[in-house]
Amino acid sequence: MLYRIAEFSSVSSFFLFGARGTGKTWLLMDRYNPEEAIYIDLLNPDIERRYLLDPNELLKELAAVDARKEWIIIDEIQKVPKLLDLVHQQIETAGQKFILSGSSARKLKRGAANLLAGRAFVYHLYPLAARELGKLFSLEDALNWGTLPRLLELHNPSDKYEYLRAYTNTYIREEILQEQIVRKLEPFQRFLQVAAQMSGRVINYSKIAKEAGTSVPTVQSYFQILEDTLLGFTIPAFHESIRKRQRESPKFYFIDGGIQRALNDELLIPLKPKTYSYGFAFEQFVINEIYRLQSYYRKDYRLSYLRTGADVEVDLVIERPGEKRAVVEIKSATKINDADVRAIQSLGSGIRDSELYCFSLDPTVKKIGDVLCIPWQRGLEEIGL
Repeated sequence: MLYRIAEFSSVSSFFLFGARGTGKTWLLMDRYNPEEAIYIDLLNPDIERRYLLDPNELLKELAAVDARKEWIIIDEIQKVPKLLDLVHQQIETAGQKFILSGSSARKLKRGAANLLAGRAFVYHLYPLAARELGKLFSLEDALNWGTLPRLLELHNPSDKYEYLRAYTNTYIREEILQEQIVRKLEPFQRFLQVAAQMSGRVINYSKIAKEAGTSVPTVQSYFQILEDTLLGFTIPAFHESIRKRQRESPKFYFIDGGIQRALNDELLIPLKPKTYSYGFAFEQFVINEIYRLQSYYRKDYRLSYLRTGADVEVDLVIERPGEKRAVVEIKSATKINDADVRAIQSLGSGIRDSELYCFSLDPTVKKIGDVLCIPWQRGLEEIGL
C-alpha cells in the first residue's frame, strides 16, 4: 500500500484541493472509515442535483447523523459552492468538523469560500512523489508517463497512453465545458497545446496569444484557469526587490510530466537519456518534486528562477525561512563536470546569503568551486525536504 506524505489536522475542518486523478477520494476513504465519517459525493449527478435545488437538504441530513460520525466529508465541493454557507453555520453553531475536497478552486475563490477563512485549513494533494512510490519508483516511467496514481494499475504502454489521453479530454469536458469557464473552447484547446510546449519556460504572452489565435489578456486568464483548476503553477523571476520580481514574466509548470506530454501529443515519443528533451523533462520533474514536498511539509519555501539579460539562467532560487537561500541547477548528466556548473558559479555568487547546489544523476558527491554536486534525491534532503 502506498504511503501518502500529506498529513491533515485532527481537530479542525479543512479543504483538500488537488487536480482530478491525484487520489483525493481514495486517500480520504482510506484515512476516515465509514464508522467515523459521513461521505457526500457531489460527483454523483443525482446528489449534486439535489443539493443544487435545495442546499438546505444538507442540514436535514446532518441532523440525522450518528453522533459517532466525527467528520463530514463533501467531495468536489466546488460543484455546489452554496453549501459552504451551511458548512460555515454548522462549524460555528454545532462544532461539526468538515473535510471539503475539490479539483477546482475557481468557483470557491469567487464565492463563499472566504466565509471559512480561519475556520478551515487548506491542504493540497499532487501526483505521487518519488518517495511515496518507494521501490515502485522508476525515473524513466515518471519522465515518460508522469506519476498519477492510476498509472500504477496500468502496465501496458498503450493503456497508459489511453488513460492520459482520456484524462486530458476529461479535463476539457468536465472542468472547462461543464463549469462554463471559457466562452469559446477552440482557442482554449489551442492554448493548452502551446502551454504544454512552453512548460518550464518563461511565459511569452504575446507569442502564445498569436499561436492560440486570441488576445494577451485572454491568454493571461487561461493561465489563471490552469492554476485555479490545479493543473499547474507559476514560478516568478528572482530579484532582491519584490517590486522588480513582479515586473518580470514567470515560468509556468504543469503539475505532472505525463499530463504535459499528453497535451503536447508527445506520449508516443520515448524520452532518451543524453538528449535535450530528456534533460528538460528531468529538470521539470525535479522542480515538481520540490514544489510538492515543500507543500506537504509546510515549509513555506519561495521558489523563483534566475535569468540575466544575456539569457544565462539558473533553474531555482529557494528562499527558506530562517536558513540560507538554496540556489539549484538541475542536470540530467550522469557525470558532472566544470562546464555543467559554470552558470550557477557565475550567477550564484551574486546572490547573498546562499548555498549553491547541482542536482543530477551523477551518483558521486563532489564539490566544484562553491557548488555542491549531489544526486538529486539526496539533494532534496540536503535542502530540507
